[in-house]
Amino acid sequence: MDEILLKKIEQKIQESISNQNDIKELINSLSTIDDSKSFALGIVVGRLYNTFFYQTKRILKRDPTNQEFEDFLKFVENKKSDLERLW
Repeated sequence: MDEILLKKIEQKIQESISNQNDIKELINSLSTIDDSKSFALGIVVGRLYNTFFYQTKRILKRDPTNQEFEDFLKFVENKKSDLERLW
C-alpha cells in the first residue's frame, strides 16, 4: 500500500485513540445498542475504511486496487491490539 496512505490511516488510528471521549459520547447517545464495544469498534473501523478509500481517491486519484484493500486489511489486523485498547 502507498506509504502516504499508511501514514493517513495510522493518523486516523491515533485520532481515534485521542478522541475516545467523542466516540463514547456518540455511543451514549445511541445507548439502546446492546453491545457498545462492538458498536464503538464499528465506528473506528468505519473511520479507517473511509480514510483508506477517500485518501486513495484524493492522493492517488483512483479507486483502491484489490491488492491495496488486502494490504489495508492486513494493516488493520496488525493494529488490532491498539484498537482493542480503546475500550
